[in-house]
Amino acid sequence: MSDAALEVQHVFKKFRRGEIYDSLRDLIPALSGRMFRARPDGELTQREFWALQDVSFEVARGEAFGIIGDNGAGKSTMLKLLTGIMRPTSGSIQVRGRLSALIEVSAGFHPDLTGRENIFLNGTILGLKRDEIRRRFDEIVAFSGLEAFIDTPVKRYSSGMFARLGFSVAAHVDPDVLLVDEVLSVGDYIFQRKCVERMTQVIERGTTVVFISHNLRAVGNLCKRSLLLQRGTVAMLGPTSDVLKRYLGGSQERRALEGGRDLEITRVLVQNEHGPAVEFKSGDRMWITVEARAHRRHDDVSVVVQIVDDRNYPLFDTCTDRLGREALILEAGQRVTCTFEVELGLAEGTFHVDGYLFRYTTNEPYDRWATAATFFVAGPAAVRGPVNLHPRLTACEVLEPLAMEPGVPSPAG
Repeated sequence: MSDAALEVQHVFKKFRRGEIYDSLRDLIPALSGRMFRARPDGELTQREFWALQDVSFEVARGEAFGIIGDNGAGKSTMLKLLTGIMRPTSGSIQVRGRLSALIEVSAGFHPDLTGRENIFLNGTILGLKRDEIRRRFDEIVAFSGLEAFIDTPVKRYSSGMFARLGFSVAAHVDPDVLLVDEVLSVGDYIFQRKCVERMTQVIERGTTVVFISHNLRAVGNLCKRSLLLQRGTVAMLGPTSDVLKRYLGGSQERRALEGGRDLEITRVLVQNEHGPAVEFKSGDRMWITVEARAHRRHDDVSVVVQIVDDRNYPLFDTCTDRLGREALILEAGQRVTCTFEVELGLAEGTFHVDGYLFRYTTNEPYDRWATAATFFVAGPAAVRGPVNLHPRLTACEVLEPLAMEPGVPSPAG
């Protein structure tokens, strides 16, 4: 018997684009035509398209497996096929064991019921028996942090409270295979950390987890292997670090296709001491290399690198001018390569590198490449915010109350 908890073999899925009929005269022939004209599964009509084509992978028991890709790559379709919401056009999907999905954390909640009542309702929808919910009830409430509001109708909850309760219920289901969508971004910062810790515990207990997400940092932290989907096909399957490099390198490929600039950035590369990398620790050294090409003469050129957070808020920038290099002069056909060494005083998070070719005498850019590279930083739990100032606690003591001087009234008096 196979050790795989989940097997996907040569799965295809096609959809039909929307059709508009102005009258029964058009609708009836179209419907009858579909009924009586049998076509092979692999054949497409003019209105059909493939959402997934020949997708195959296996997930071992107890493995955390990631699925990533751009919007429209087929991730949502694959999720629906895995949950059984849809069937593949061809191919097979086999799940061994009890499957549960952490997808829409508030699905199945009734706004007029209290938090307590919704725990039982939502838990039942997720496949828990009433006795199981009763045994886990206190743990679910404590995890959500909503003890004071558990008997309040959820229609009076904020969106964050709603999401916290939904995740708390879903996170305490103990399936053999767990499908996870974009639910690790619910609630505030502290609750998000609890969500990630909970998912780590689930994985350590031996539950098979399939994580389908745009949150690349979370995929990198939780999953050892991942699948990259591009336009419904498997672009890469392998170690998550390699898959992330391939996915993030896609911007370099798209940039190469654009062209059309007299002076252009052709490559931005992020490296550690061993070579190209996407994962770093707070305090590590990182090297950023910018390559550019001139198609005609340009003078007074400065190369600028900027680091921004995941909301594109600028955190740091520097340039060749400020670091002591005179303005560059590039003749037609010449290339330039500049490497910047930085020390990552950043806290945990996802960060992007923007590249610029700038002319400071006229204060205008020759070229700008936003989000040219992306990297992740793992930081200590004691630090929050975008930067890490490497804090140390040097003093902390509890003092006795000050003795009152004679003739000085006490605060109470």
